[in-house]
Amino acid sequence: MFSIIHNFTIQSNAEKVFEAISTPEGLNNWWTLNCTGKPALNEEYNLNFTDEYNWFAKISKFEENKLIEFSMLKAMDDWMPTRFGFELTEEDNQTHVHFYHTNWQEQSQHYGITSYCWANLLRQMKDYIEKGIITEFSKRN
Repeated sequence: MFSIIHNFTIQSNAEKVFEAISTPEGLNNWWTLNCTGKPALNEEYNLNFTDEYNWFAKISKFEENKLIEFSMLKAMDDWMPTRFGFELTEEDNQTHVHFYHTNWQEQSQHYGITSYCWANLLRQMKDYIEKGIITEFSKRN
């Protein structure tokens, strides 16, 4: 199995970061077009990007303001059966983010594209949290 890993720091407290990665409103501001779900263990999320990319995931790990992991239930074949998550550590009003996207079956072309896209999206998430910048959905990658 293969994993995508990104580690970075956000100049904000863990509560604000957790809101951006766990609530539908937060996710819609940097990743999804229209997300629904409730931030709690075993809850199901609809991660809608377009009619063609209308995916579902279940929260498989959850610790408020510290950890959230999504296990894919429905997505493109390469994303099955992957999991992605965020581990947060707050120190001096900044939050260290450990992002992972695990359980990839192979290092395919799509694996590389996804790693690149996550890096860009996570930068946009950082801009959203630190500066209030919301990148228009059609310009996210």
